[in-house]
Amino acid sequence: MTYKETIAWMFQQLPMYQQKGATAFKGKLDNIKAFASHLNHPEKKFKSIHVAGTNGKGSSSHMLASILQEEGYKVGLYTSPHLKDFRERIKIDGKKVSKQFVKDFISANKPFLEYHQFSFFEMTVGMAFQFFAEEQVDVAIVEVGLGGRLDSTNIITPEIALITNIGLDHTAILGDTLEKIAMEKAGIIKRGVPVVVSERHPKTEMVFKLIASQLKSSLTFADEKDYPTYEMDLKGRYQEKNVKGVLACLTEQSSFSVAEKSIKRGLKQVVKNTGLLGRWQILQKQPLVVCDTAHNLEGLSLVMAQVQKQSYKKLHLVLGFVNDKEVAKILPLFPKDASYYFVKPNVPRGMDLDVLKNYAENQGLKGGYFEDVSTGLAEAKRNAKKKDMVYVGGSTFVVAEIL
Repeated sequence: MTYKETIAWMFQQLPMYQQKGATAFKGKLDNIKAFASHLNHPEKKFKSIHVAGTNGKGSSSHMLASILQEEGYKVGLYTSPHLKDFRERIKIDGKKVSKQFVKDFISANKPFLEYHQFSFFEMTVGMAFQFFAEEQVDVAIVEVGLGGRLDSTNIITPEIALITNIGLDHTAILGDTLEKIAMEKAGIIKRGVPVVVSERHPKTEMVFKLIASQLKSSLTFADEKDYPTYEMDLKGRYQEKNVKGVLACLTEQSSFSVAEKSIKRGLKQVVKNTGLLGRWQILQKQPLVVCDTAHNLEGLSLVMAQVQKQSYKKLHLVLGFVNDKEVAKILPLFPKDASYYFVKPNVPRGMDLDVLKNYAENQGLKGGYFEDVSTGLAEAKRNAKKKDMVYVGGSTFVVAEIL
């Protein structure tokens, strides 16, 4: 198969959470363990840092990778989902895995993958771990896909685990309370391996304390620590919480020494070093056009607070959602005096405009409705004056389409 055919096979033949939602979630590690055994356990051939959390795990993973790259380590980075190119998920020192490796890996393992009916995510995790092992990375930053305890990445034993925060997201799978979700995230804690939690929360701190105590793992709440303030290229006030978790992660482990100058350079050059996309990404300055992948109540609360801090004459919001988001709870975050351009992301889970219109009208939000993201954005930019602001978001898939 060509690379294009290989990617098409991966996307079309096997279930993928980003496309199908909860029906793609298998909730067990049997398959990934069998795949790891088939591959001769690549996950045991490199050191790692495991990153989970409701929001901020992608940004935190990229910060860690950037800092460690500046220190001179060869750094693998596994994240999800991708925005433009599947290969964004698997990188070493900011360079995407080659098309040839993807093609060869699937070709070599296709009969095994078909026989076991692996999910898209399971095969991608196996691919990443094999790539990192073959390339002999010094450390891999591994971002959890969903939850933690039963996530396919959870076959590694890392040097340290980082849990950014806990919020109500994917409740149909992870549980409908913060405590239940915290239990799933805490599932990445391994015996004797230190764990950092970026933000202490009164409803979840006892969960982390209990699990860490049972596993004899040291526990650090990063928001209680004092760290220097660093200049960062990732914009948005919410990154201040993420960076504390990152700094605690570096100081609470003993496998990698990191100099102050590497932290400074790494935080200033996250985008350059890692190719991170979609985090308060400025697409245009006049009018100001910003996109962000925040897609749940907690994440969008932080982003909308950042929007309100901007200087603009009128606000234009291009918004789309997927079906499993609690839009009735999310829409009250948005101001009623803005102009709205409601769009449907081009994925099976994309929320139909008729459904979204009902939610928006109930909330008193007025605007137009567009069958695709690009048309909605084009209309927003047509209507926006030089001193206005256009925000694009609501879903990772909305941002993916404009990038």
